[in-house]
Amino acid sequence: MSISEGLLSSFWYWLALLLYLPVLGFALYTAPWKVLLSNRRIQHFFLGATVFLAVMWSMRAGISPGLGIHFLGVTALTLIFGWDMAILAGTLSLLGMVVIGRESWQGMPVNGFCSVVLPVLSTYLILKVVEAKMMKNFFVYLFLCGFFGAAISAAVSGLSTGFVLWADGVYDWSKINHEYVRYLPLIMFPEGLLNGIIMTGMLVFHPDWVRTFNAKLYIDDQ
Repeated sequence: MSISEGLLSSFWYWLALLLYLPVLGFALYTAPWKVLLSNRRIQHFFLGATVFLAVMWSMRAGISPGLGIHFLGVTALTLIFGWDMAILAGTLSLLGMVVIGRESWQGMPVNGFCSVVLPVLSTYLILKVVEAKMMKNFFVYLFLCGFFGAAISAAVSGLSTGFVLWADGVYDWSKINHEYVRYLPLIMFPEGLLNGIIMTGMLVFHPDWVRTFNAKLYIDDQ
């Protein structure tokens, strides 16, 4: 979902900015800049993924402002590049959307927090739980982190945006439920499928490109 300019009161924009900027700053601090700047192949891959994300976000459907539906794709981004680079890629994609007029500057903090930060951190949390609690198996990683993680991240993003719209009095909950929440399971499945397909391809053909995947641990030691 996407928040446009003037839809929310200024309180939510400032609150989102106060939450978003520290996470973005920490991502900038922890990102592997040395590797990124020294490897042209990774640079092209990262920029290509960022552009693809912006294109995917530009294709959306919906009736009321703020209740639009589109694929997120941030779970695959998080698993491939790591949470910090996923935050940066999502931010760059949002900036691109602002530049081409598909998003507003005012709405960027809320969109960034609900559509980038929360789903990325949700994916990262699921990854850490799987690493700590589950058996080290290729299919466990793929299904729980890729398919399931993407479905949960879509739910977190949608519900958080819906909550903000409801809390600010933009729409009553019955309208949000009627136009979005009731369809959430239908959105979660294709989101999980899309990210799962991307991760399947990456793990089969280029497992060494996936930053959060240890091929020796998940494949060689089995």
